[in-house]
Amino acid sequence: MRQLLQDLFEKRVNQFVSNKRSQKIFFPKAETKQACLANRSAEIVKVKAAGKIIEESSEDEFQIIKYQAHYQYLIKQNGILYMEEEMEDRLAKFYKNALVMDEEIRPVLDSENDPQTEINYLDLEDPTERLSYAYDRLKAVQYAERWWNSYNPAYKKFQNDCTNFISQCLQAGGAPMRGYPKRDAGWWLQRNNWSYSWAVAHSLRLYLSNSKSGLRAKEVRSPDQLILGDVICYDFEGDGRFNHNTLVTGKDANGMPLVNAHTYNSRMRYWAYEDSSAYTPNIKYKFYSIIDG
Repeated sequence: MRQLLQDLFEKRVNQFVSNKRSQKIFFPKAETKQACLANRSAEIVKVKAAGKIIEESSEDEFQIIKYQAHYQYLIKQNGILYMEEEMEDRLAKFYKNALVMDEEIRPVLDSENDPQTEINYLDLEDPTERLSYAYDRLKAVQYAERWWNSYNPAYKKFQNDCTNFISQCLQAGGAPMRGYPKRDAGWWLQRNNWSYSWAVAHSLRLYLSNSKSGLRAKEVRSPDQLILGDVICYDFEGDGRFNHNTLVTGKDANGMPLVNAHTYNSRMRYWAYEDSSAYTPNIKYKFYSIIDG
């Protein structure tokens, strides 16, 4: 099994850096990645890919492997080099040692704790409550770099962990919690309880739009206005309900954000997510610049 997986990666890696296509080893992910980079006048000059088997089984003469792929892309853009990384869960099926299927296991975007009703955080504000703080962007970014591909044992891990991870980054930057114990108020985590805004993508988006004390943000019109430590919210389907969040951890050669995230565990990924399997032409974004309290 391990040798089969190793052979698969050896055949696949060159697809990211070569324009030559072989029908036997054609990898759509690589073609999408190359096209998105070309639109930014960027290219992959070197790539490493490694796999870790999570689960293996057999069915008649079929061998089935659930595995995790780790990609490292050395990207060149206008003479500048930077490293992007991402993780991906995949399922491969072999028949008599020949690959017959290999596809991504797409993560579930909707949170298990998503509230069923809309929350208007404007109604939940206490005008007398003021929490001042200085947002340390460097510490927020350092946290995002440290934990982009692992999970801090000091915090609860969610099946859909993207917003929980961003909340941890914001707290590492000094953003104060408030609102406990009301789940539909404020932004907080206490032991095994948390506010919707801490762990649910759409709720954090609402909170950033409406909060008047503690953790606050200003919505800006374009991603190039963001700086390190700011937040991007994603509505992949364009249906008005946001289902992913990222933290800005770098800039590319054109001054556009590169982001870290969980669920789709990735670091220094281009902000637009056009190379993601979750991307649709209807995608909508919200850009939030964090304000010092």
